[in-house]
Amino acid sequence: MKALPAWEGLSLAEQVAQLIVVRASGHLFDQQIEYPQWEPTASVLERWVQELGVGGVLLLGGSAAEVCLRTQQLQEWATVPLLICADIEEGVGQRFAGATWFPPPLALQSIAQTDPVRAESYAEQMGAMIAQESLVVGINWLLAPVVDVNNNPANPVINVRAFGDTPSGVSQLTTAFLRGAQQHPVLTTAKHFPGHGDTAIDSHLELPVIPHSKAHLLEVELPPFQAAIASGVDAVMTGHLQIPSLDDQYPATLSPATVTELLRQKLGFAGLVVTDALVMGAITQQYGANEAPVLAIEAGADIVLMPVDPEGAIQAICEAVKTGRISQERIHASLERIWRSKQKVGSTLLTGNTPHAWENVPPGVGPKTITTQIAQPQTIATVSAILQDSMRVYQPTPSRLDPNANDRRNVIIVDDLLNSPFLEKQSPAIGLPRKLGYALQRVDRHTPPVHFGSNLPQPTLLQLFIRGNPFRGSGLNETADAWLCHLIETHQLQALVLYGSPYPLENWLPKLPRDIPYVFTYGQMAEAQAFALTSLFHTAVDSRISSPPDRRFTD
Repeated sequence: MKALPAWEGLSLAEQVAQLIVVRASGHLFDQQIEYPQWEPTASVLERWVQELGVGGVLLLGGSAAEVCLRTQQLQEWATVPLLICADIEEGVGQRFAGATWFPPPLALQSIAQTDPVRAESYAEQMGAMIAQESLVVGINWLLAPVVDVNNNPANPVINVRAFGDTPSGVSQLTTAFLRGAQQHPVLTTAKHFPGHGDTAIDSHLELPVIPHSKAHLLEVELPPFQAAIASGVDAVMTGHLQIPSLDDQYPATLSPATVTELLRQKLGFAGLVVTDALVMGAITQQYGANEAPVLAIEAGADIVLMPVDPEGAIQAICEAVKTGRISQERIHASLERIWRSKQKVGSTLLTGNTPHAWENVPPGVGPKTITTQIAQPQTIATVSAILQDSMRVYQPTPSRLDPNANDRRNVIIVDDLLNSPFLEKQSPAIGLPRKLGYALQRVDRHTPPVHFGSNLPQPTLLQLFIRGNPFRGSGLNETADAWLCHLIETHQLQALVLYGSPYPLENWLPKLPRDIPYVFTYGQMAEAQAFALTSLFHTAVDSRISSPPDRRFTD
């Protein structure tokens, strides 16, 4: 294996740059950039990688094939091989079209309630399959798994991203996921330390405060992190959380008491500590763009993720070193951990004698082989099995569902109609009801309020796509609740299908008439829609997708 260039030969600015991970679009062309406030143009990104020498890049958006080319382009620009990461908690397809999109982790908790062995097997398969597909497209660092205990149903930012709402359940599934991912040379990340589950405020927008005692944290929030550390997780991501019992001044990301004393010293974690994105409102609203990265390094972080101003962050950290605020030894300690991590993920790529040895990608990696390595039958079968085993179906007798009624309509409520990758013209949620004669009506949080009293009665299939919505608040839940209540009161509701989070369903079941059939599925992708509507209408949706088995969970 070709050794990485020694970091001792880098200038101070180049050393500090290795501590910075920037965000970029997975799309190849500037005109495709979706979030220009966070994603640089190609020329700026090239300068950050080539001239500044940033240590890594977080990608979002684009197809799996595009990302495969993008990651090779990034590595070609780099003098020191990059850590390339993505928030792919639910698979590469969650962020990059064409790859496999798994149901959210919370689906495994519902399976574990009746069959914990099966749930752990699914978690292990998820970890292995996500890691394998990540490597195919050039991603070597999974910003997963989420190990928060989601013990607050109103949590807008964790929600179905968690493996469950109990410390033991989350610990078991976390360990299984890591066991699977560790079959491949990728980095894994436990997040969001010391626990983001019991929050009702979105840290993307403002700083949540968790009032729990240290004893409560040790009993509930910390065990899954301890399990992840014991299982060899490579990195821990800190959460933007104010926890007075640990630090009454700084949020966890910027807190030496939380990062150094608790995580490093008490829990004995020796791997990478990475901040959550520093562009998030919980940090940007209270700390300067360049002061926050300095505080994060002081607290004990090794990697600063998505600083508002990467160049300014590098300069500010360098200045802190020059003035003695941060010691050179502190920077060197982070570099040692970063180098060990890059050696781990580069073990199959850093071979040969060329200046850019990682360009010699091994068989099974790259655009030429992507179609034989992505979304393979075994992986799709695992997705289908998890969807089927976690789905809830209620088919009452008698039932109000009458596919032969006149003037039927299919009302779909989703967060954002313009940004719903799971809703296309031929998506099962649209296509199947259309074949059965249902007229389509789509609603999102931007749709003007409907004056229900002026509407003529219509037998209605109501499909709700609801899960935790970072940056968006609870407006969608309110819209969905208004529609559901109106349809129940006016006797128009034929059936209900809910995709995503189980928590709204629990709130609605007491008001749902007993002759209204419903289906709940954790997934929102096409496969989930197909299984849900097949179960509801007892008809095939797509000959390529097998019908679900005769499992019926009657509430």
